[in-house]
Amino acid sequence: MDGPEQDTVAGTEDDTNAPTDLKKPPPGDGPAAPVVVPKRLPDWYPAWARALAELYFSGTTCLFVLHGNVNDNVCVAGTAEDETTYGSLPDFLATRLFGRWDVVLSYDLGRGLRPLAGSDPARLREMVTHTAALGEPSRWPRTPEKAFFMIDRYLNRTLLQDKDDGPASVAIVIQHAEYVVPSADIASVAHAQGSLLVRLLEWARSPHLKRQNIAFCLIANNLSEMNSRLIKSPYVAAIEIPMPADEERSRFATWATGDEDDLAAYSDFTADQLAAMSNGLSLVDLNIVLAQARTGTRHIDGAMFRSLKKSLIERQCYGLLEFFEPSHTMDMVVGHGAAKDRLRGDADIITRGQLDFAPMGYLICGPVGTGKTFLAECYAGSIGIPCVKLRNFRSKYVGETEGNLERVLTVLRSLGPVVVIIDEADAALGTREASGDSGTSSRVFSMIASQMGDTRYRGKIVWMLLTSRPDRLPVDLKRQGRAEVHIPLFYPSNEDEYRAMFRVMGRKNKVRLADDAVAHVEPGPRRLSGSDIESVVLAANRLALTDQRRDVTRADVDVALRDFIPSAQGLEREAQELSAVLECTQLGFLPEAWREKVDQPNGRTAIQERLVAIRQILED
Repeated sequence: MDGPEQDTVAGTEDDTNAPTDLKKPPPGDGPAAPVVVPKRLPDWYPAWARALAELYFSGTTCLFVLHGNVNDNVCVAGTAEDETTYGSLPDFLATRLFGRWDVVLSYDLGRGLRPLAGSDPARLREMVTHTAALGEPSRWPRTPEKAFFMIDRYLNRTLLQDKDDGPASVAIVIQHAEYVVPSADIASVAHAQGSLLVRLLEWARSPHLKRQNIAFCLIANNLSEMNSRLIKSPYVAAIEIPMPADEERSRFATWATGDEDDLAAYSDFTADQLAAMSNGLSLVDLNIVLAQARTGTRHIDGAMFRSLKKSLIERQCYGLLEFFEPSHTMDMVVGHGAAKDRLRGDADIITRGQLDFAPMGYLICGPVGTGKTFLAECYAGSIGIPCVKLRNFRSKYVGETEGNLERVLTVLRSLGPVVVIIDEADAALGTREASGDSGTSSRVFSMIASQMGDTRYRGKIVWMLLTSRPDRLPVDLKRQGRAEVHIPLFYPSNEDEYRAMFRVMGRKNKVRLADDAVAHVEPGPRRLSGSDIESVVLAANRLALTDQRRDVTRADVDVALRDFIPSAQGLEREAQELSAVLECTQLGFLPEAWREKVDQPNGRTAIQERLVAIRQILED
């Protein structure tokens, strides 16, 4: 490079597979270095690489933290189908983004410091020559303190080199960086770990390094697992590598499967169809699906693909979410007429693709056993989209809880449209307040609230918060723009709803109820929930099976009803019901009796006072 007027980025129309010449020109003699605007990178380069190039050429930073989908396959050559190849992220950095740099060094705790040249032995020999002052690469240090000291010494020597075209260009790739500078508070940072953090911060803010062709790329799975003082530094740029989009999955599937005729021998789908169905999967996972079919006896049909996709997504998230496709629709829900009408309408909006008019999320509340989880699953089944349930992602280790949640959110963003069900949301999501867990709960709350309020995912990630105690849920999550539609659920209130509930629970559990088994079932003094009725149906079925009968008779139901004692009654249920009434955002969701109470002068105030009185009794 002789000056700023020359091309700074290789990869024009006639040579789009050439390594990127991501270099700055030599600094001028004036007070300010010349401004260099890079040419457009080749079309097949990922968007995150373009972002890195723009930040690098701006001269504001030379230290980048790459996080997210960092263990996936990356296209390392992509002009024509016969030239397309895939490799790892470090391979892409070494052979493409820094492919024309003099030296690319890689470090991780397992293999220590070493030159990184991909599969090019000639370039590797050149790097060894450039780094001859450091000795034989086989003797380079493995411990981070010694490796960082050697890198710093080499960079200082590089800056003093007197070459016609300036100092050598050097890129440092630190893999598994979360193990080098892990998340920790300042009091627990040991001397050695603190020295590594300080050295990285000094490299990031050094004006001398930023004027030269020197760059640092730290690779980490989860940003939250890295030391926050490094991530929050204004001299450090964090760049997320997202899950592959439809276009990239289609391109990879075409490359991996080759001829369409060969693909048809072991798949019911084309490469484009497989790409459309594999949202949420990484390219590594998609390759597993294709390889199992290509090398084995399993044919890729709808059932096989759904089963593999479920297991792969759950594995991606370390078992922290449960992925399933609901088979029930809103037709299976008994009662809750206004709630069903609202959810059916919203499902129709999403099905038509009018995502801008879909709610960001729902708060479904009500006493225990009213069918909150079942209603949420039926809503997802009505749209025909996947559904996930968050499992316990909390860990006792510092930073691991946030890392788990970060990984789950990354997968959810790529899965859309998807319904996310969070049961017992008041306990699962934490609060804004720190609670003696080093701030973990407040950080989890912040991450969830931020994602829930991201309007870019309206209609793509539908949040459904389920709780019997909505009063304990932070108001930040219940506001408009997050869980904005609050739907209260109540127990069956008349004989028709009770009979319908018995029939539905019979179909759900494959219990054969006789025609007159539920002919005269009345609510009576005890108010039964849907789960209570399901228990009665199962108990009646047990009586029939004990008597070696398949059909459940009216006598069986009557006996089961007389013997059944609800597990929760009294003030607890009343408090849950009152909370649901107060949270309701649409008057039509309430039964007639509750609407009349709310419409009375000071009706909500009276309900609130009753709820406060019950809380005091229960807490005492």
